[in-house]
Amino acid sequence: MTFTEWFIFFLIIQVIHFLGTWKLYVKAGRKAWEAAVPIYNGVILMQIINRPKWWIILLFIPIVNLLMFPVIWIETIRTFGFYKKLNSLLVVVTLGLYIFYINYATDATYNPERSLKPRSELGEWVSSITFAIIAATLVHTYFMQPFTIPTSSLEKSLLVGDYLFVSKFHYGARVPSTVIALPMVHDSIPFTKLPSYLKKPQLPYTRLPGLQEIKNNDIVCFNWPTDSLATMWGDNSGKFTYKPVDKKTNYVKRSVGIAGDSLEIKNGYVYINGKKNELPYRAKIQFYYTYEAKTAIDRSSFPKFLIDKERTGVYKILSEYWNNSKVQDAIKKNGNLSKITSDSLYTEVAGGVNPDFARRLKMESVANKININLTEEEANRLRKQPQTVSLKKLNFSADNAIFPHIESNQWSQDNFGPIYIPKAGATVKLDAESLPYYQQIIKNYENNDLTIVGDAIFINGEKADSYTFKQDYYWLMGDNRHNSLDARYWGYVPFDHVLGKPVMIWFSWDADAPSFGAKLKSIRWDRMFTTVGGDGEPVSYRYFVFGLIALYIGYSVFKGKKKTSKK
Repeated sequence: MTFTEWFIFFLIIQVIHFLGTWKLYVKAGRKAWEAAVPIYNGVILMQIINRPKWWIILLFIPIVNLLMFPVIWIETIRTFGFYKKLNSLLVVVTLGLYIFYINYATDATYNPERSLKPRSELGEWVSSITFAIIAATLVHTYFMQPFTIPTSSLEKSLLVGDYLFVSKFHYGARVPSTVIALPMVHDSIPFTKLPSYLKKPQLPYTRLPGLQEIKNNDIVCFNWPTDSLATMWGDNSGKFTYKPVDKKTNYVKRSVGIAGDSLEIKNGYVYINGKKNELPYRAKIQFYYTYEAKTAIDRSSFPKFLIDKERTGVYKILSEYWNNSKVQDAIKKNGNLSKITSDSLYTEVAGGVNPDFARRLKMESVANKININLTEEEANRLRKQPQTVSLKKLNFSADNAIFPHIESNQWSQDNFGPIYIPKAGATVKLDAESLPYYQQIIKNYENNDLTIVGDAIFINGEKADSYTFKQDYYWLMGDNRHNSLDARYWGYVPFDHVLGKPVMIWFSWDADAPSFGAKLKSIRWDRMFTTVGGDGEPVSYRYFVFGLIALYIGYSVFKGKKKTSKK
């Protein structure tokens, strides 16, 4: 819906409100016309039901207003003597239209002195829970949102099992475009696959002013722009937006390139405007290396310095290797891998090798080689190990899955570009050669009608040889360069997809631990309440936070004892 359509909808709601309540306004000693004036009628209604005037603000906040409207309806009918649970149920089920019945068909009496306290323990409990959810939804939507790290794409800076607080106000809080949705859940109802929202109606994109702009190398939380693998692999069926923007999958990556930059990747390293990108101290780029040892690699011979607390000391095989079609075909045909000795079947590992796996598949011929994910510092240390024969960084070949999916580019995840990152207000030339880079922006991100007839390009019915961008775009990548699904595959991220800035890790444990007990043992206490951004070592506030919690508990106990002694 456009702003004009929403304005018309707002006026219709005002007419319905006037028709359904004007008699009640009169019974409360007000004028009938006061029920017809937008916003002012809400302020007067708050006076009638003896509630704070600022509640009217909550009625204009998406998602929060879904909770507030039922509260206002119930408060209104109770002010005029309708206290029964059936009355409350009817006014909620009819979306407030039950008030029409009270307004016209009953002899309702205004009670300005009614008690505002709930009449039962259940009522008090429901009231407390409702306003707790409203407060939490406000914080969650416009100030700070909890977020979890599910993948290792930013390993070293952020670990799998980190729980973050993401600031909404740094880059400006985005007003939810999906107006009918369950509060504080994302795209599905917990423990089900059912959507937690309705696709329509939708508010136009709106964002509150931010404190800062996205800078190079900021870690950014955003909605995955494609949200469908189909568009990544060149599917032109037109099935692009499977979800509203604010309900697309949440991702977190590093903004290596910002609007207006020229970006290129050489041997896995990013170059911005011709200069090698200098990452902050906490960022540690990782690549896959082929490590060859003098003897078979097992738990006893694997370099111990690579098994550290960040990787929880667990040797694990990557699922990409186990699911490899060659591996599965060989197992079905031969029962083992004894007839496959290609170097392409080195055991893929993350931080270790599983010797039992290699032994069971009879991989003795390649048992002294592994592909392992390493930082540069780890690679340099491994080269100096007496067991090391060689250590070679993998360099991936051309891949048509790489954005913008032009085979003649021969781009790969290691060698890519140069490419321009669009900036709001900038104009680019459009032709058959440049269009693939900006087609998704023009059609899907900026909602234009794009048609191609031969070599001619038509935008909104007019022939075009250039395009001016409406918003900024960003190039978001993982530090784990060979193990990150990022902009190299799906391209630019529009600013309207940006959620916020991760500012603090409030909890961390090994999310892959096999049991809850193992997860408890794996809690990373040194990461709790540590900062995410900035350079140098992370700053920890855990003792300060724990101290505040202890003080609050102590105060609550003291207050409880004081109440008991008064009785």
